[in-house]
Amino acid sequence: MGANPLLGVLFHWIGGLASASFYVPYRGVKRWNWEIFWLTGGIFSWVIAPWFFAWIRTEDLFGVIAQVPGHIVGLCMLFGILWGFGGLTYGLTMRYLGLSLGMAVVLGLCTVFGTLIPPIVQGKLYDTLLATESGRIILLGLVVTMAGIVVVALAGARKDAALSDSQKAAVIAEFDFRKGIAVAVFSGIMSACFAFGISAGEPIKALSAAAGTGPLWTGLPTLCLVMFGGLLTNAVWCLWLILRNRSAGQWVGRGEARGAPLLANLLLCALAGTLWYFQFFFYTMGESQMGRFGFSSWTLHMASIIIFGTLWGFAFREWKDAAPRVRWMVWAGVGLLVLATIVIGYGNRLAA
Repeated sequence: MGANPLLGVLFHWIGGLASASFYVPYRGVKRWNWEIFWLTGGIFSWVIAPWFFAWIRTEDLFGVIAQVPGHIVGLCMLFGILWGFGGLTYGLTMRYLGLSLGMAVVLGLCTVFGTLIPPIVQGKLYDTLLATESGRIILLGLVVTMAGIVVVALAGARKDAALSDSQKAAVIAEFDFRKGIAVAVFSGIMSACFAFGISAGEPIKALSAAAGTGPLWTGLPTLCLVMFGGLLTNAVWCLWLILRNRSAGQWVGRGEARGAPLLANLLLCALAGTLWYFQFFFYTMGESQMGRFGFSSWTLHMASIIIFGTLWGFAFREWKDAAPRVRWMVWAGVGLLVLATIVIGYGNRLAA
C-alpha cells in the first residue's frame, strides 16, 4: 500500500475531531474533582486504549517491543513525559479559557514547534521545505495556518476585553484570561514533544513492519511507549492533588461525591479518555500516508483540532455574548485553517 496524501488528510481530520471532542464528556461528570476524573479518563487514554488497539492491530506486539533498543524506548518515554506536562496543562487551559480560545493558543504553538523542529534537528529543512515546489507549498500552508491561529486568538482576546466578569463566568465557570494564557503557552510548547516522541520511534515502525504489521498500524507500538511516559507525569500530579485534597473517596461516592452517579461518571471518563487516544490512533494512520512529507502531519492535525474545537465552542455558546464582528473574526480564522489544510494537502499530493 503506497502513500495516499488525500487519505492521510482525512485520517488527520478524524483525529482532530476526536481530540476536539474529548473534553466534552468531562463536562457531564458530577461531583468529582478535576484530578479524579482526569486520572480516571487518563487510564483509558494512556494505558488501556493504546495497548488494546496495538495488541489487536500489531503482529506479535510484545515480540516487537522486546526488540526495541533500550535508548529508543528511553527517548520515546522521555518525550512522553515531557508531552505529559503539556497534556496536563492542556486540561487546565480548557478550564480557564474554554474550548475554542484555549485550543487556538495551545495548538498554535504546537504547530510551530512540532512541525518545524523535527526537520531542523534532522538537518533536512532545506532539502524538505525550501528546495522543492511541493515543500514551498507546504511552507506556505504553514504560514496560512499560523495566520488563522493568530486571527482566532485575537478574536478571543477581543471577546475577553469586551465581556464583564459575570458574563465570562456564566459560560466558563473558572474563566481567567491571564492565568489561562500563561498555562496555554507552557502547554503548547511541551505538547509539541509528542511529535518528537513519534519521530524517535521510527525504528519501532520498521520492526513492526518487519513482523508483518500493515502500514496503517506500524506506529501503534510507539504510541504505547510515548503515552506511558505521559501517564507518569499526569499520575504523579493527580496523586499529589488527591492526597492534598483528600479526594480519593470520590471514586466510591464518599465525601463531596456522596450521591454522585458513579457508573455514569466512569463511563463518561472512559469515553473522554478513549477519544483522547483516538486522536493519536488516527494521527499515526494519517502520517503513514504522507510519504517523505510526514512532518506536515502535525500541522494538519493541529489545524483540524482548532477547527473542530472552535465549532464546539460555538455549540456551547462560549461566543454568544461576543460582538458580531468578533464572531465573524473567529470564522475568518477557521476559514484560513481550512484553506491551510487544503494547501498542505496539495503540497503533499505534488510530492507523492
